[in-house]
Amino acid sequence: MTVADNKPQEHGQGRARTGIAGFDEVLRGGLPRNRMYVVEGEPGAGKTTLALQFLLEGRRLGETVLYVTLSETAEELHEVADSHHWSLDGLDLLELGALADRLQEDADYTVYHPADVELGETTKRVRAEVDRLQPSRLVLDSVSELKVLSETNARYRREILGLKQFFSGRKCTVLILDDRTGRQEQQLQSIAHGVVAMERQRREYGETRRQIHVVKMRGVRFLDGAHDFVIKTGGLEVYPRLSASERVSDHPLEMVKSGVQEIDLLLGGGLDRGSSTLIMGPAGCGKTTLCSQFLIAALSRGEAVDCFLFEESILTFLERAKGLGMDFVPFIKSGVLKIDQVDAAEISPGEFANRVSESVEKRNVRLLMIDSLNGYMNAMPSERFLVIQMHELLMYLGKKGVVTLLVMAQHGMMGAAMQSPVDVSFLADTVVLLRYFEAMGEVRQAISVVKKRRSAHERTIREMRLGPGGVIVGEPLRQFEGVLTGVPRYRGTGKPLLKEDGDD
Repeated sequence: MTVADNKPQEHGQGRARTGIAGFDEVLRGGLPRNRMYVVEGEPGAGKTTLALQFLLEGRRLGETVLYVTLSETAEELHEVADSHHWSLDGLDLLELGALADRLQEDADYTVYHPADVELGETTKRVRAEVDRLQPSRLVLDSVSELKVLSETNARYRREILGLKQFFSGRKCTVLILDDRTGRQEQQLQSIAHGVVAMERQRREYGETRRQIHVVKMRGVRFLDGAHDFVIKTGGLEVYPRLSASERVSDHPLEMVKSGVQEIDLLLGGGLDRGSSTLIMGPAGCGKTTLCSQFLIAALSRGEAVDCFLFEESILTFLERAKGLGMDFVPFIKSGVLKIDQVDAAEISPGEFANRVSESVEKRNVRLLMIDSLNGYMNAMPSERFLVIQMHELLMYLGKKGVVTLLVMAQHGMMGAAMQSPVDVSFLADTVVLLRYFEAMGEVRQAISVVKKRRSAHERTIREMRLGPGGVIVGEPLRQFEGVLTGVPRYRGTGKPLLKEDGDD
């Protein structure tokens, strides 16, 4: 968190809501009124869209709003509005883009420097329009043109200070857009009451990632950090960064059962409410099916469940589960189960976290599955950020009392020396390990619990099989040694392994 106290502005009149989903939450209610703010970002970052939303929200509230454009034409602004199905009716527009050109052509500069005449005439037109309309919200797009007209840093700073003094006596909230084409950004930031930075990061594959960051906001306890946002038809959607430190834990201490006695025995009675469980193993060893067993048990108890699938399709997930005796379709129709297909190339981590929090807050989800972390990792810029993002997400879910199941596929098929694409095992409260092993001429599957942070658990290795009855877990493989290596040694005399259907 940054900073200052959260008291109302001494000379302001409350907050001016921006009308942007999520951004007002970042600002703790909106922008303090009657102040001047800078919105900076490279061309294409979304500054104009944000500014238009800010003015349209003011129009919706019955305020007088003014858009002063020094760079874009009125036609271009209407094209932006049309792309979002907006109407600019009721929004006053002052177009000054061609003013400097007209002055250059018409004036005969014999005494004054051309920059002084052009700059003076531009600011004069702006002040006259403000005096005439008395707007409560104003956007100046963009300050880069004032930089060009000023020619020197001293003249530019003097002009910005003059504008700030001019607006200080009027009840008007001002946004100044800056595309960072010059070197005077620090001067503008120091003068403004608040600064909002908009960034766009090109990804090697998939959609561009966009982030918004409140650099400073005097007198406001805003939500610090970079927040993902997207530009959709209808405007910006900002996804505030999850802050688990602000969440209050209020859930009962209880064990969540899987419906399979042997699995619950391995887990020391079940999974703890509000805990996270990482299920690791090679491809095809039954990780998703094991999660499905917990899902069907929770649904049978009447709990709301949400699944986020990053890799396989919803149809594949449902067909495989039905073949194992777990039919999820009735629960989907009743609304207690929601399966969300996620495309890692099209979603940002912030948007994904927002989907998760909406499920928890609006649907009161009690169990959540992310399948898999391999796909989730593809949405992250680096492993370091993946760990930070996952930590915040798990902290939030834990305080909300949600049981979280995380699936991770490891590289390799047999043996104990398989590798994970990223190590997040230290974040999870419980770690379940699945393995293939060879025994008596067949490939078998084994399950073990290698970590459980909140309570004791069984330390044995048991055989696991998937069949029409779902997940079947056998007795501990006490007569085998080296199961996790993939090629164990049998030390017994009987037949300890699970029998196949039809065996005597």
